Amino acid sequence: MADADSTVLAVDLDGTLLRTDTLVESLLLLVRERPDPVGALRALGRGRAALKSWVADRVQLAVEDLPLNQPLVDWLRSERAAGRRLVLVTAADRRIADAVAERVDLFDDVLASDGALNLKGKAKAAALVSRYGTRGFDYVGDTRADLQVWREARRAIVVGGPRLQRAAGQLAPVGPVFAAGDAPWRALIRALRLHQWVKNLLVFVPLLAAHQFADPNLLLQVILAFLAFGLTASAVYLINDLLDLPDDRRHPSKCRRPFAAGTLPLLWGAGLVPLLLMAAAVISLLALPAPFLAVLALYFVLTAAYSFRLKRLPIIDVLTLAGLYTLRVIAGAAAILVAPSFWLLAFSVFIFLSLALAKRHTELRMLRERGELTANGRGWHVDDLSIVQSLGIAAGLSSVQVLALYIDSAAARRLYAVPEALWLACPLLLYWISRLWFKAHRGEMHDDPVVFALRDRVSLVTGALIVGVTVVATTGLMR
Repeated sequence: MADADSTVLAVDLDGTLLRTDTLVESLLLLVRERPDPVGALRALGRGRAALKSWVADRVQLAVEDLPLNQPLVDWLRSERAAGRRLVLVTAADRRIADAVAERVDLFDDVLASDGALNLKGKAKAAALVSRYGTRGFDYVGDTRADLQVWREARRAIVVGGPRLQRAAGQLAPVGPVFAAGDAPWRALIRALRLHQWVKNLLVFVPLLAAHQFADPNLLLQVILAFLAFGLTASAVYLINDLLDLPDDRRHPSKCRRPFAAGTLPLLWGAGLVPLLLMAAAVISLLALPAPFLAVLALYFVLTAAYSFRLKRLPIIDVLTLAGLYTLRVIAGAAAILVAPSFWLLAFSVFIFLSLALAKRHTELRMLRERGELTANGRGWHVDDLSIVQSLGIAAGLSSVQVLALYIDSAAARRLYAVPEALWLACPLLLYWISRLWFKAHRGEMHDDPVVFALRDRVSLVTGALIVGVTVVATTGLMR
């Protein structure tokens, strides 16, 4: 219609044109690169617009990687092709708004917060009415704060669900409507990475190694420890994903993670982290020994250090990962108040160092295949592939050596009826480690070797055979 073509089309930025919030993204980048909570509070004391300007002075978002609402962008392009005048109007800082507008190349004008005025709600409505008059514009928005703008608009274009559509419909004619995306709860389950909880089964290892698995009270203790570790691990995954947004968006598979893809609001993750940690702390305080809580706290501190800094340091990063796996074993021992075996800890360090290096090897190989030289947010270079492989194979073979030495120890003779039967586990473990590194070398392994092993039939059969050997050694069935 001629009238529609002559009416200005005003478009919101955060949550509308973009499937993310640029202020939250900027704050997360600030926490990662230049944390300054005192300065942020002082800026906030001068108002939200001042805070946005202060943050924009200190960090620069990679706007070219921010997730677009592609169906909306496609519709906007068709409107512009029909001669429509488009205006980006947002509460984001002017510098961010200008950068996004330049990226999409759609807008004739940009209205944004300027350090003094926070262009949101009533202020946004007043700015649009001042320029184009009441009912002189259509407005595309996504939150209840936009209701004040739709009250002055000719038409409401809604990015959101039925509830927001009904509220907007009481103020202006609605249409078209764009879905907000997949259900956030489904994306949240993905972000919690519940499948990764399988790694926390390592807390059961000390119970099995001590041959105490028939004690129901100890078994309950370890189950609670598993739950507490799982909640903590999920909190850590959320923190890691929130801080790794720029790097994940440049990764071929990690770009599909909920926060990176914009399918889950960033504030959901930030709000859920303390709730998960609180739940883990309550379980630990009420039902588990004090040493377990100390190990769990150390695990969280170490993982936080890994997310903020250690993963960017070559060698230190894989040693930290091996240490985090070993801490799960130590936590399982703390949950039942037994001292972790020297042999078990030595074996854990070497086997998990090998797995951590296998993960890095796979990532570097993928980089080389894409023609890239370095990993985003990491200190590794594709030229390190050969040394990573050598270190990983050596660490894996060292774990087999530890197992072989353990078989002839006094500790093994106390625990096993036929400790000599454990020798059969050595060739099985040698085969599995060698095969894993062959798969990594050929590019046939998932970037997480633990997940790969759980989905690989040969790995599962090998694990079952090792369990069978352990049962024979424990019960003396060979006699």
